[in-house]
Amino acid sequence: MAACALRRGLLTTLSKYNKKQAHRILSVADSRFDLCRPLLECRVCGMYGVAQQRRFMSSRPEGKILETVGVFEALKQHGKYETGQLFLHSVFGYRGIVLFPWHARLYDRDITPAMSDSKPEHPGAHGSKEVKGKTHTYYQVLIDTRDCPHISQRSQTEAVTFLANHDDSRALYAIPGLDYVSHEDILPYNSAEQIPIQHELFERFLMYNPTKSPPFVARDTLKAWQEKNHPWLELSDVHRETTENIRVTVIPFYMGMREGQNSHVYWWRYCIRLENLGNEVVQLRERHWRIFSLSGTLETVRGRGVVGREPVLSKEQPAFQYSSHVSLQSPSGHMWGTFRIERTDGSCFDVRIPPFSLESNKDDKAPPAGYTF
Repeated sequence: MAACALRRGLLTTLSKYNKKQAHRILSVADSRFDLCRPLLECRVCGMYGVAQQRRFMSSRPEGKILETVGVFEALKQHGKYETGQLFLHSVFGYRGIVLFPWHARLYDRDITPAMSDSKPEHPGAHGSKEVKGKTHTYYQVLIDTRDCPHISQRSQTEAVTFLANHDDSRALYAIPGLDYVSHEDILPYNSAEQIPIQHELFERFLMYNPTKSPPFVARDTLKAWQEKNHPWLELSDVHRETTENIRVTVIPFYMGMREGQNSHVYWWRYCIRLENLGNEVVQLRERHWRIFSLSGTLETVRGRGVVGREPVLSKEQPAFQYSSHVSLQSPSGHMWGTFRIERTDGSCFDVRIPPFSLESNKDDKAPPAGYTF
């Protein structure tokens, strides 16, 4: 029973959202590790484990074989993780590595604001309060491509898209396996492998240096790529709001401007995460957007689900994340709206999407040319 309590405590700490993904993380106290040792199911908590082990494990569903990933490190309560830090994502369970940090302003509508350092909302948005922003650390990371097929609660495993550098004003391209991760989503670990993450950019961006901690340092190509693409990679504002235990987080990014027919077209991408903080199983059914342009136009968009899906949010799979795009014929605007959520008894309620600004960079340059070196 004590072992069950320890296992439950570890899984709760490391993956408070996703019990299924947390099975990948086991505690190791004994350095004697044998992949051939059988896993035993605990009759009390229903979880699998090998006695007195304390290592990160990665499971492959086809054979349900556990493999060693690395050794867990203490979470950083203060400060930031450095370039080259290996981690597991606490919500989506994938392996990744930190490229560099971003310092964003988090506008959390669930926190009572002070009178200063607040961001006013667009008059048409729901609510009327100003929201105080606080500095929060996010990270640009690479996702291990071996884990991408198993991230079911995301619409895609690339969170970064760019405008293509040719005449088609609507053409986009994506960098697979590139993501933005909040500081609290990082579960750090270390590994003895010199190439612990499989991604086509890993060896272009990072090199192994055993004298450093973490032992993966940035190459000049990573620094040059970051500097070149900074305007389109930069994460500046994050918006968050909770309605009836469903938390919605929005991160907008400016992508650049294209010259359309007799006008300029400005593009943004936005990443949205929905999280079920309660115990009730719910399903997203509809979206309702209001998009206001500085030119004076107000557009309403309604539709079923998001990106072709109607995700279920439960205790086992409480989060869903997706990215989309919006274009305006104006250098700035606002977006806000609601998600229609259905309970298991058929009743519905609306979850607010926090209002957020669409701002173009003042010093607008040509869109990036991708990650060629």
